[in-house]
Amino acid sequence: MTTLALAVQTSRQLSRASLWITGLVSVAVSVGIFGVLAVNDLSQPFNLVAAVFVAALLYFTLLVVMSRLVEGPRKAADRMATGLVSTAFVIALLPLISLLWTTLQNGLPRLDDTFFSNSMRNIIGYGGGALHAIVGTLEITLAATVISVPIGILTAIYLVEYGRGRLAQAITFLIDVMTGIPSIVAGLFAFALFALFFGPGIRFGIGGAVALSLLMIPVVVRSTEEMLKLVPNELREASYALGVPKYLTIVKVVLPTAIGGIITGVMIGISRIIGETAPLLIIAGVTTSMNYNLFKDSMMTLPVFVYTQYANAGSNPQNYLDRAWTGALVLVLIVMALNLIARLAAKWLAPKGLR
Repeated sequence: MTTLALAVQTSRQLSRASLWITGLVSVAVSVGIFGVLAVNDLSQPFNLVAAVFVAALLYFTLLVVMSRLVEGPRKAADRMATGLVSTAFVIALLPLISLLWTTLQNGLPRLDDTFFSNSMRNIIGYGGGALHAIVGTLEITLAATVISVPIGILTAIYLVEYGRGRLAQAITFLIDVMTGIPSIVAGLFAFALFALFFGPGIRFGIGGAVALSLLMIPVVVRSTEEMLKLVPNELREASYALGVPKYLTIVKVVLPTAIGGIITGVMIGISRIIGETAPLLIIAGVTTSMNYNLFKDSMMTLPVFVYTQYANAGSNPQNYLDRAWTGALVLVLIVMALNLIARLAAKWLAPKGLR
């Protein structure tokens, strides 16, 4: 009788229609709650992110209760585990969606031709743009990438292909320590280094690139190292068996096989540094004028532009806040464009069998 009852209980399943109805009820209840709160407190707009979270939580709770009543404890436990994973995914996704939505909502009003064609020289209040900051960000990030990528990739090759013993362990330990260095410490180091040669008042773009490279190199080393370790040893041994020297095996076999992961690691490093503010405030400085020369005078970047616009809001702060939000939006768009380019490059450069 017990086996028969268990078989009957496990044969019952919630219909697809009941799942849809539960979802719609959860959404309706959540929207109703937050709608009433928004109507009663006109100063607070409808909170879409909180409504989505409450709807997901309510749906998960109702689903587990219904499953236990209809399908039994075993299926309910399975649905609970699935619901916990899905809820964790929603919780992780909501801040990102909220961030992107807020940035778009506040940054679009000033996303015009003036913002991309003018600097902030002699601008007080309305108007002005971030051309000088965009150019500075691209130049400094490019210079930091040129410095970091060869050093990082070559270091990773040494650790995986050649490094043995205490020297390799010491390098690995130092890389781990550098990964956790605060960004402002990297800026202070770059400032102290260049101040020894050019004086304490030195401010220029290449100093910011050096500071950012200190933050980017550990990321490139670690990601490249892991990608090189994933290359099967059989490929190396087959190359050696054909008489190919080790350096040529690395260049022609190992690196092309891991190129997709290496490019992804480089992009993670660029994303790590492109939004840094503290080191650039110290060594690259602040300016409202155009400066294309990395080796002379202060150079503005988008993170510093956003910070200064927010910090220097005058009698009419809305103009400054609009420029700050638009600068943040442009920075996000640049990162998205670079990631898209990196994906296309990784697909194009990968061996034909791995595309």
